Amino acid sequence: MDIKMNEDITELLLIVTSIAQEKPEVLSARENEIYLKISDTGFKEVYPVLAERKFSLIGLFCAEAFEEKEGFTLFYAFKQESRAPVLILARETGKEKRTTSIAETFPSASWFEREVRDGFGIEFDGAFDKRRLFLHECYPEDFHPLQKAFKNGPINPAEAPHAEYKFRQVKGEGVYQIPVGPVHAGIIEPGHFRFSVIGEPIFSLEIRLFYKHRGIEKLAEGKSPSECVALAEAVSGDESMANATGFCMAVEQICGIKVPERAERLRATMLELERIYSLLGDLAGMAVDVGFALVASPFFILREEIFRQNEKLTGSRFLRGVTVPGGLKKDIPDSALKELPAFLEKFSKAFESAYDRATSSSSLIDRFATTGVIRKELISPLNLTGPLARASGSSADVRLDRPYGAYRDFAPKHCLKKKGDVFSRFEVKASEVRASAALILRLIENLPEGSVFAENTGHAWDGGISGGGNSPGATGYSLTLIEAPRGQNLHWVYLKDGLVDRYKVRTASFCNWQAIEHAVLGNIVPDFPLINKSLNLSYAGTDL
Repeated sequence: MDIKMNEDITELLLIVTSIAQEKPEVLSARENEIYLKISDTGFKEVYPVLAERKFSLIGLFCAEAFEEKEGFTLFYAFKQESRAPVLILARETGKEKRTTSIAETFPSASWFEREVRDGFGIEFDGAFDKRRLFLHECYPEDFHPLQKAFKNGPINPAEAPHAEYKFRQVKGEGVYQIPVGPVHAGIIEPGHFRFSVIGEPIFSLEIRLFYKHRGIEKLAEGKSPSECVALAEAVSGDESMANATGFCMAVEQICGIKVPERAERLRATMLELERIYSLLGDLAGMAVDVGFALVASPFFILREEIFRQNEKLTGSRFLRGVTVPGGLKKDIPDSALKELPAFLEKFSKAFESAYDRATSSSSLIDRFATTGVIRKELISPLNLTGPLARASGSSADVRLDRPYGAYRDFAPKHCLKKKGDVFSRFEVKASEVRASAALILRLIENLPEGSVFAENTGHAWDGGISGGGNSPGATGYSLTLIEAPRGQNLHWVYLKDGLVDRYKVRTASFCNWQAIEHAVLGNIVPDFPLINKSLNLSYAGTDL
């Protein structure tokens, strides 16, 4: 692997070395990521100090037979807010498949650890929550589908279901529970919400998701990178472009592929169009959930117009089938791009009219203001990101903190609020719609001519990954972060001889879902749909 030590990466190495009193092995280092192999003793010395220094645990994932070693390797990805470098500590579990939990120090680790336990069978000693996560009761005992020994195929449900899932029990005089879901009345994916209330105020909420596990990470094993782009697009429907781009960026980093400037700027244009239509759905949904259909309608109409614009530009309303390792599968005609400025001018006027109508309603403001507050103190421990976090005072935005592609030269306007309530999230999302529209105009102005696919990369649409004839393809691994409409998405790709050996994707929703259990506290039950919609978290993007 490449070892490229810049000042920021060297600083991370020095931090770990000084704390652990050992010299960890540098497995790999690039501009914005460093992998350090560390002993169990060293790890136990390092992670509490990282918490003290305000690092967030942004990812925890596992790989089997990593670099041909027996057993399992755990990767802990840490990052400080508003700083680019990611520190990845690698711990080998060997054949014991046991290690220690860090969830008491990094609460975001709880779901990560449960996910690894289900997928690989690794036990985390000292964990405060050892329940299954994505393996529900119908899955057999000792079933761990991400192990190499498991081959994809039909799964027979367990004859004797796993032990009943134990929800938290809140007891006391006047306490009663309201179970909601997992099946809902509307066209919505399944999720279970269990409220503990006295009267109407909520003083505890526990959520349970993962009812539609699709095995995306397992499906990626053994496939070429070009085949895996469709899997990345399927992670979450309204983040198709973001996830396809995140996956392709990881592959491009491994293979040293330089994407042409025209392709980078067109990718960013499509990413911002995706952000706009996603956020318009949020704004409309919030109005619907307080009974203001008249306020919601203009936002829905504008969203449909963006979809039609997407189709005109790419042939896909959801911007699918365009992004590939190395750039774009096809160019966007200049004739279509030339129509964008006039479209966006008309769009922006209609958007401001819709926004003014919404914010001029005192009844709507009354429902939004002070409702569903997410405190800033929760952001780092839970790794909350995106508009949700920026409405609570966090300045984090991957496009600004760790710029990639065209964002290195075209930074978006920063949108920030501090109160953390539904109205703050409404304002931030509206501001980001405006910022995205303005950014698109800058991206397409004086757009350079040329190819939209990197030259000399081997097989078409494969980024030169597969090799030709008897020559092996690329081997290596890389982590990328991308700012999706809901926040920070993480993609980690490990290639062996040009094929995907391990693909780990973690969307912003996976972490942000845990904020809702805090946001509802002290609010009344009828406010839950509004709070939920203001976060607009993805069920599918969480349940891979």
